[in-house]
Amino acid sequence: MTQLDRLRSEIPTPELSGAAERRLLAEIATSSQPRPARRQRRRVNLGLGLASGLAAAVTMGVVITNGDSGDPGQTPTVQPYSMAAVTLQRAADNTSKQEELHPKPGQFLVFESQTMDPVDSNNENGHSRFLSRSKRTVWLPVDGSSLDGVLFMEVLPPKPYPGWPLPPEAKQEVGTRGPDRLADFDQRAEYLRTDYAYLSSLPTDTAGMRKHLYLELEPGARADYEAWDRVGSMLAEGYLPAAQRAALFRAAATIPGVETVKKSEDAAGREGVAVAMVSTEAGERQEYIFDLKTYQYLGQRTVVVDADKAEAPVGSVLTATALLKVSVADSAPVVNGG
Repeated sequence: MTQLDRLRSEIPTPELSGAAERRLLAEIATSSQPRPARRQRRRVNLGLGLASGLAAAVTMGVVITNGDSGDPGQTPTVQPYSMAAVTLQRAADNTSKQEELHPKPGQFLVFESQTMDPVDSNNENGHSRFLSRSKRTVWLPVDGSSLDGVLFMEVLPPKPYPGWPLPPEAKQEVGTRGPDRLADFDQRAEYLRTDYAYLSSLPTDTAGMRKHLYLELEPGARADYEAWDRVGSMLAEGYLPAAQRAALFRAAATIPGVETVKKSEDAAGREGVAVAMVSTEAGERQEYIFDLKTYQYLGQRTVVVDADKAEAPVGSVLTATALLKVSVADSAPVVNGG
């Protein structure tokens, strides 16, 4: 009962609780209809009677699965109603309220962002670490690869890496660079592409998008975190049409282990609510941050949860991004050197 009471606070409003209950009742009603004979196993993760089970389902969230195929991309028919799931559902519902871009072949999507990343430096003075900060403008062709992308960057004053002094060479990087080629090579598999032409062809339903996130992954916790990481890759400097974006958020809500961070901050200092997953291997929590009112995606950050594995104090922010603006341009700047 203590655990139920703690989890009850995950549901923010009675309206959302009612929605969860209606979905669960609908699923139960559907499951009572005759089905073709086949092997099935239906499981509710609470050993309670129907009446008390419904109340607990609204509080804790229930996952009902059709079969047990071992496929990590299989979608639960009733999703867990945790606060993280509610946040992602709200983000999905609000995609249609946001301004929609309609880039055409031959044009460029322009991403303006702010970033912070750790840097390891080895030189005659020894080994050092610091946090590099920059403002980036990236031009990505609508129907081309990242090799055709262009980058202009303003390097901002760095920050010390947690527990390390700021090395003198870190400040020497401050200034503007570019325009340069965004990348010299791209070895990503086809299904990991993040250009608009590819992203706009992805499924617009939750099950199809979830299957895409788990492509070529073996079942297990590592697959869940890799799927979560793929969500971030599609959001960072990628633009999805509203239908695919909504499907992505709903699919992300079905990934096991997703949690809520009630207060988070992107690289530009904007506060929001985050949905996150912990990497037990890296000792870090990867957060995707949303505006508290509009639920528009703001950016990402990674926070240390295991000091030994991450080699930094717990609570340290090691990486951060802020997506400031996305627009469409007919051309990109000519890179240095032609």
